[in-house]
Amino acid sequence: QVQLVESGGGLVQAGGSLRLSCAASRGTLSTTAMGWFRQAPGQERDFVAAIWDGGRTTYADSVKGRFTISRDNARNTVDLQMNSLKPEDTAVYYCAAGRRGGFYYTPKVSGDYDYWGQGTQVTVSS
Repeated sequence: QVQLVESGGGLVQAGGSLRLSCAASRGTLSTTAMGWFRQAPGQERDFVAAIWDGGRTTYADSVKGRFTISRDNARNTVDLQMNSLKPEDTAVYYCAAGRRGGFYYTPKVSGDYDYWGQGTQVTVSS
């Protein structure tokens, strides 16, 4: 069973940056889709970013140009660099791992992922 642990959340002011990290229990990130989702209070869990198929990436429209997802297979981690943060980015951020996703399929829904971390809180103040 894959275990995922997020870290790096915290409180930042609007316009600031934060880097989240997701550590996986096994070194199979190169063959596993990794995604970031977020859930604000009272809201649905929304897709944020994903990396899969050897390094392909995709982002939700709301974070394009501001967030960058990356993976480090040697350290078995996936990171999410968040820049120009907005109050709307406030949410619990979850790391997820799954096996779906390929050249013609983008893993960007919750059902594409099988394992989830506990989440890390990101709060962006005005």
